[in-house]
Amino acid sequence: MRATGHSDESQRDGMQLTVHEFGPVAGPPVLALHGVRNHGRRYRRLARDAYPTARVIAPDLRGHGASGWEPPWDVATHVSDLHQTLDACGVGEPLEVVAHSFGGLIAIALAAADPGRVRSLTLLDPAAGIDPGACKAASELDLDGLGRAATWSSRAEADAAWRAVRPPEGQWAREEDLDAFLDCDEHGRYRLRYSRAAAIAAWSEMARPVPDLGEWQGPVTLVTALREPFVSEALRSMLRSACGDRLTEVGIDCGHILMWDAPERTAEIVAAARPRS
Repeated sequence: MRATGHSDESQRDGMQLTVHEFGPVAGPPVLALHGVRNHGRRYRRLARDAYPTARVIAPDLRGHGASGWEPPWDVATHVSDLHQTLDACGVGEPLEVVAHSFGGLIAIALAAADPGRVRSLTLLDPAAGIDPGACKAASELDLDGLGRAATWSSRAEADAAWRAVRPPEGQWAREEDLDAFLDCDEHGRYRLRYSRAAAIAAWSEMARPVPDLGEWQGPVTLVTALREPFVSEALRSMLRSACGDRLTEVGIDCGHILMWDAPERTAEIVAAARPRS
């Protein structure tokens, strides 16, 4: 059995995605999905605090981290990658899914496409049904190499940029994130380990209509970051209509990356949302 909080990184034969696993192998399975420009290791602390007895499977999505970067990068392909990955990990039973940002859209699509595979959804500031103009502006940052798409001359410069975009309460994750997600390219420039093309494609997917959960019957917990109004009314409307009293909504006074900016409160909410039987 692995120690809780330990990460095993693996890419099994025939599997597109590299997977980070936390917790005991024999624990109930939890699938953890990150957002665009992110990676699976960002779930390490949440896995330890909210899922201490579970087997948390946190893949790097296609186009991110140590997984393959080949197209296509549409939601349907991400869902197909997850089916392949879960099969390779030996997970056949319905599982809990926790998902952040763009990962929330993929989680909803997974539950809609295969209702029997998903036991519950915990959506952390999910990004779906977003205004197309906002998606266009965000994708152009990657196209132009600005913001988080920038490159830096040194790790110290990258570290300073990281510090500048996260509040003091989120700084605890800085060193580990840079260790896991910062690369030095053939030109000696440092950049985050994701495909800009995949990120641009993700923003396009987030502008599409929200998948409907009408055929899925599990519980949903929607956790919103109150300082950054990311969750669209289109998504709220679908969840309220499809899930009714199976939907629980909770807000946290923090920024979009809840796992960093409010780790204790996020873990508390996520742990409380877990199915009890």
